[in-house]
Amino acid sequence: MIRVPSPAKLNLFLHITGRRENGYHELQSIFQLIDLFDWLEFTQTDDADISIDGLSNVELEQNLIYKATKILKPYAKQPTGLKISIEKNIPMGAGLGGGSSNAATTLIVVNQIWQCGLNKTQLAELGVRLGADVPIFVHGKNAWAEGIGEHLTFIDLDQKQYIVLKPDCFISTQLLFSQKTLTRNTKPTKFCAYQIKPSDFRNDFEPLARSLYPEVDEAMQYLDQFGIAKLTGTGACVFTEVTVNMNIDEILNHSPCKVYLVNSLNESPLNHFNVI
Repeated sequence: MIRVPSPAKLNLFLHITGRRENGYHELQSIFQLIDLFDWLEFTQTDDADISIDGLSNVELEQNLIYKATKILKPYAKQPTGLKISIEKNIPMGAGLGGGSSNAATTLIVVNQIWQCGLNKTQLAELGVRLGADVPIFVHGKNAWAEGIGEHLTFIDLDQKQYIVLKPDCFISTQLLFSQKTLTRNTKPTKFCAYQIKPSDFRNDFEPLARSLYPEVDEAMQYLDQFGIAKLTGTGACVFTEVTVNMNIDEILNHSPCKVYLVNSLNESPLNHFNVI
């Protein structure tokens, strides 16, 4: 049995800079990995079946973990059955990338179990077929992202703590993207501009998320009392950077919804995890 961590991420900002003819949106963002983990366990079995425990509310054929194994199957030199169990700590539908992270973790581990022989670049290219966020978790490094999120420039970020709130709602990414009032023409920028004045950078989904989901607005109003509240991804999670003058215990104890205190990561612990 192999047990590995699957980290979450925050979008420190998210700009939509255009829209392609195929309907996909061009964006710019910074992916910051954090120490909120799901845990995946992989056990080889004697049959050829793939089973997944811990996500009973997701149909097997729609499960990104299952889809990751199917993508790898043509490359397998030592295919076996697998029993995959997940300890779910990253909330679903939260903008924290839990599903994409689980898929990337599966690609990395099963690539070795089945002796597929693929490198990280190849795994990331396969991962894009599962979701635009999957490559960041395959590489396991913080990055400046462009394109639909798959063009990555790896960057160094300062170590920080964040308070993350999970409002009691599930945001439909498709609904937000379909809104006519969504900003789709934010001017492209550079990482150096972010370094100079990060407060100028926002999440283009935030106004919509706040207007369509009162729970998100409540969480952001709460965090705005103590710092600058931001939306991650399309939500529902919102976060703020911890500063020296904050009474962290007070903020955590009076949160209007589920709350996490997390640390930034320089890279994913899976980068140093010897799975075989």
